[in-house]
Amino acid sequence: MYKQFSGLGVSKVLIRLFAGLGLLFMVMIVLSFTTLPFWGYYWLGTSKSKITGKPDYIVLLGGGGMPSESNLMRSYYVCKVAKELPDSRIVIATPGDTADARSTARLIAIELMDKGIDKHRIFYENVGTNTRMEALHMRELNGESLMQKSLLLVTSPEHMRRSILVFKKAGFTRINALPAFENALEANLIFKDDELGGNKTLIPNVGCSISLRYQFWNHLKYEILIARELTALGYYKLRGWI
Repeated sequence: MYKQFSGLGVSKVLIRLFAGLGLLFMVMIVLSFTTLPFWGYYWLGTSKSKITGKPDYIVLLGGGGMPSESNLMRSYYVCKVAKELPDSRIVIATPGDTADARSTARLIAIELMDKGIDKHRIFYENVGTNTRMEALHMRELNGESLMQKSLLLVTSPEHMRRSILVFKKAGFTRINALPAFENALEANLIFKDDELGGNKTLIPNVGCSISLRYQFWNHLKYEILIARELTALGYYKLRGWI
């Protein structure tokens, strides 16, 4: 009898769990047709971001391997601002063996140098494996204290708010930020399905629906990024890292 009731209890829990997940999925689908996911993503990237002066160090906070979308985007922004601020030095903060020419940090450096950045401006923080550890190891870099130096953090928009809070918690007082936002394609992507040949079926034409072809999927991606980052912010807050 106990096993019977126990089994029924587990079944009810599973039913409620799947019902909750289904409801959550439907909410995500509905939200993806609104602008809320974009503005949430934008808020993570800009709510703490500002540039108040010329930085002493431009800090590229690494994300993933090389090449990767995140590191190539961050490298693009670092290169752009480094050319505008030729007196600043650059720190590539990503773990790995900098003696290995195939390591991610060295490949990022090569990408910057290929775009005209002097190799003598580039330094490495190659120990930290998360943002908290990177900030702690950057308190002193190559024998120089950076605590009072002006830093410009460059990272993906979804990570920017947490990165700024982490560095401030670690004791840095002069923090600037440059979120590596993507730029939208300026071309008109509308097309007429039937003019392209192929099968004419009962499937509706989608060529004139930019929101269905692109916005819907991009917003779903934003929702996942936001959920992940809010979870990370909560964890960092509980650990006392922000």
